[in-house]
Amino acid sequence: MIINFIILISSVVVPILASDTSLVSPSEIKSNELPADDINLALRRTADHLLRAVGDSTSLIPPVEQSGDRTWRVFVNQSFEYKFLAPILQASLDQYGIHQSYQVTIRECATSIIELGYSQIDFKRDTVIPCGTRVMPEGCHYIEVVFTGPQKAKSFLAENGKYVFSLIGLLGIGLITWWQLNRKRSKNGESTLNGSETKWISFGNSSLHITNPVLECAGVRHQLTFREAKLLRLFASHPGELLERDHILQQVWEDEGVQVTRSVDVFVSRLRKKLSADPTIGIVAVHGVGYRLETEVAIAPNP
Repeated sequence: MIINFIILISSVVVPILASDTSLVSPSEIKSNELPADDINLALRRTADHLLRAVGDSTSLIPPVEQSGDRTWRVFVNQSFEYKFLAPILQASLDQYGIHQSYQVTIRECATSIIELGYSQIDFKRDTVIPCGTRVMPEGCHYIEVVFTGPQKAKSFLAENGKYVFSLIGLLGIGLITWWQLNRKRSKNGESTLNGSETKWISFGNSSLHITNPVLECAGVRHQLTFREAKLLRLFASHPGELLERDHILQQVWEDEGVQVTRSVDVFVSRLRKKLSADPTIGIVAVHGVGYRLETEVAIAPNP
């Protein structure tokens, strides 16, 4: 049972953990299918926050332009501080789920000459950008962002970590609870017979172990043969019921091919001797028919 439970946990948890390798959909891998609307909103947010950082909350921001499959630009006609660009842009892209690597340049509007620029790698590695403390030149500029790699989606755990670990926790609690209940059941099943109710059949003051050929009779243990145990189990499972010889032969000797009627008498005689210490039970013969296990009555020993 515990092995089955572990397999169940593994079949649920392992695929989830294995999926934590940055799930990328086919549309995200193709360069011409970048999330244009999200990039547009991210760049507008960037321009807005740059102006707000210098106290400008009223100037209009021109529409964001897509100048190529992987290139976007946003014009900022007002002055802003270059040192704020990298953290604001990264925060904006993160907010809209854009996880692709990129390069940034600041270009003069009239000539498109690059005046400043950096790559995402520089910013993430050093948390600063080249020329970050320099003052922006006066005049109209636009921020151009070129995405340089395939879209990297958030990992499954990054987006659903709390649900995954909640599931793992619930499975763990279930395993612990099952183990405790099973342990308690095992303890409750212990008796002077050193077995649980599911392993012993009781009749009178005697008990028969189901899996081991052992008879506990009035405090004395007897080791039974396979056939003796099988025959006694048949009687103990049908106390007070008359069992015909043919039925006994079929149930106990069915695997031998040739059935000998005399075998029933021989094995009944053996069982009577081993049960003789218990006066509350006895195997009674019904002439010409079969045998019956009687309990809770005093029975004279049979030869």
